[in-house]
Amino acid sequence: MARTNLNDLAAFAVVARERSFTKAAAKLGVTPSALSHLMRALEERLGLRLLSRTTRSVSPSAAGERLLKTLEPRLEEIESEIISLTQMRETPAGDVRLTTDGVVLGERIWPRLRPVLDAYPDIKIEFAIDYGLTDIVAERFDGGVRLGGVLDRDMIAAPIGPDERMAVVAAPSYFARRRPPEVPSDLTYHNCIGLRLQTGGGLYAWEFEKEGRAIRVRVDGQVAFNTSPPMLGAALDGFGVAYLPRGLAETHLASGGLVEALGDWLPPFSGYHLYYPSRRQMTPAFAIVLEALRYRPPNVRTP
Repeated sequence: MARTNLNDLAAFAVVARERSFTKAAAKLGVTPSALSHLMRALEERLGLRLLSRTTRSVSPSAAGERLLKTLEPRLEEIESEIISLTQMRETPAGDVRLTTDGVVLGERIWPRLRPVLDAYPDIKIEFAIDYGLTDIVAERFDGGVRLGGVLDRDMIAAPIGPDERMAVVAAPSYFARRRPPEVPSDLTYHNCIGLRLQTGGGLYAWEFEKEGRAIRVRVDGQVAFNTSPPMLGAALDGFGVAYLPRGLAETHLASGGLVEALGDWLPPFSGYHLYYPSRRQMTPAFAIVLEALRYRPPNVRTP
């Protein structure tokens, strides 16, 4: 039997994990038809059916499942060893894939990583904007940036910013027409700018807490968005009340373009973290990205 190409086996592992030629081909940078042909050639050389195909899906056969279980740890060992070898380079290099939401990418991540790209021309960074809870291991990301410190198993989180707060805001012109809410339940009488969740599809219920009492208010209004920046724009236009990260609205609160309400019902919570797998060896490129993003609280002077 002819020796099997390691690249073919690695490609099979991607197809078996993705259960789709289209998704696997996108990850590998080839066409689905070329990848399908490659898998058939691999099966012919081995004399085994590795993949069960239908018109809509592809899944590993019993032999394919056995091969995948054998391959995955060995491919990870090879990847880990290659990472170790790259540490011998004088100039750090490598690819880093991050998943994040668009707001923190523009406000916090890009300003800190722009100097990294200037200083290390052999480091490449790919950003994927995603508002869901991406499985970074399954999707082959090096790390993800999300709010809060709630972690999946085998994950490490490093804070990249201070604690955050939400804010209920509206333009002065809007509150001139309608009395500002004094308690969260008052929001049911207001034109609220909704947030459509990208995971699940429902409208987000605004969350409040005071003196240990937690409240969720299901608001209503004429308009809803699936990201925060256009909600801010609608609030600035005097269209209604928005529930936003306070950092996003802070400049406009300071200038008087927005007015805040219910501030005593919105305590701080854990801010943005960069999370990454604990069992995966860190590449030199990712280590540089991590250090650039890591939050360092300002020194607090004691009297």
